[in-house]
Amino acid sequence: MKINNLVDLHCHILPAIDDGSPSLEASLELARQAVADGIRYILATPHHMDRHYLNHAGDVAAAVKVFQAELDANDIPLTIFSGQEVHLNGQLLENIDDLLGIDASRHYLLLELPHEMVPSYLDEMIFQLSCEGITPVIAHPERNAQIIAEPQRLYKLAEDGVLAQVTATSLVGAFGEQVQRTAKEFVKCGLVQVVASDAHTLRNRGFAMTKAYEVLNEMNSKYPERFATNARNLLNGDKIKARRIEVPRKQRKHWLS
Repeated sequence: MKINNLVDLHCHILPAIDDGSPSLEASLELARQAVADGIRYILATPHHMDRHYLNHAGDVAAAVKVFQAELDANDIPLTIFSGQEVHLNGQLLENIDDLLGIDASRHYLLLELPHEMVPSYLDEMIFQLSCEGITPVIAHPERNAQIIAEPQRLYKLAEDGVLAQVTATSLVGAFGEQVQRTAKEFVKCGLVQVVASDAHTLRNRGFAMTKAYEVLNEMNSKYPERFATNARNLLNGDKIKARRIEVPRKQRKHWLS
């Protein structure tokens, strides 16, 4: 793995477009932090179709173009691509032309679940997306309350071909021990295939990608290269190597308690 060559597929770096960054100055500072953390390529993924934000595909592409020009003008060696963190809802297929994939051909879609639970219609939505040739990549499942309590739910999704992205700060413990334990369990069981920052300007929401890769290396020396390759392949719309998945251990705390 080369220094300053990491790919970050989930980052709220664009200025004044969602809760990620309030201004251009803040976004440029995030960019400098990303470079310092070994990142070379970022998929900008503003929230889309959640309760607070609508970031249409054309608007995101325009914002990325403007921000890339600012990065170049400030000699910040970072390349930005257009994406979205698409919130799960029943209208995804009706708005499919307004969805940006992880890759330009939309083979992969970064899909966010509600933080509290897994909606009952998720399986049907996954099937509908698959009929369109789209593989969902679930964002930060280790931070979903119901999946923490019932981790076998992610296993069942993985059986259906769904991929998932673990957050770097989850792996290093910034969200607490339970989230960190869940994140590591999902890595070990092959239920997450890529690590990304989900960086905001908010406190404790930085990049931590280098530290996360160190955690992966401590778990298994093969993990860092595997996860780095998966990130590049997802961005390029290429297939990633499937590996055997295992059923994760159950957690004690029920998600409704």
